[in-house]
Amino acid sequence: MKHILILANLLIVLIGHVSAANAEQTAILLRPDAVFDGQNLHAGWVVVVRGKTILAAGPAGSVAIPQNTQVVELSGQTLLPGLIDNHSHVLLHPYDEAKWTDQVLNEPLALRTARAVPQMHATLMAGFTTLRDLGTEGAGYADVGLKQAVEQGVIDGPRMIVTTRAIVATGSYGPKGAPEFDLPLGAQSADGHDELIRVVREQIGKGADWIKVYADYRWGPNGE
Repeated sequence: MKHILILANLLIVLIGHVSAANAEQTAILLRPDAVFDGQNLHAGWVVVVRGKTILAAGPAGSVAIPQNTQVVELSGQTLLPGLIDNHSHVLLHPYDEAKWTDQVLNEPLALRTARAVPQMHATLMAGFTTLRDLGTEGAGYADVGLKQAVEQGVIDGPRMIVTTRAIVATGSYGPKGAPEFDLPLGAQSADGHDELIRVVREQIGKGADWIKVYADYRWGPNGE
């Protein structure tokens, strides 16, 4: 079986070998056995990239190749576009490692953020070049910082579309405990027209790309 390489991941490795001064100027010709465009498999296609831009993809004889292009032979391999995950939570880790409540209440923000960094790298290496991260689950605006770290080249990871804290009706979200305790929540509470406007503006002002609203989250103390 032919080994499939995710195009975006391959570009990361290749561009890393090009000096920073020339990364935006040097074109790279990728010559795999085939290119999958999301619908069809095209044998004999090549892909030309420069920096972060895919200049062309098509049959080898029909693609214009800039001068001084670096050629990379990818015999036995297939390229495909980077994948998009529309629902991720990079600031959570598997519940068989720690329950959701324990993560929200007991893990320091710095630990949760640090744990997200290798998760994002692994996600990128799995071929996902864009994440829509749907809530920090008690980690405030840490997703905004992670997004900025990727954009500034501080860490490796997918492009991030972030929703920050998410919005819920008062009393509907966890963690929950004894009623006399005021516990930190996994989302931001808001009620009524004016308060929702304020919270939406606040989240956008602090870096949210999208606004996530739990329209009908569970109400009862036992989740009913």
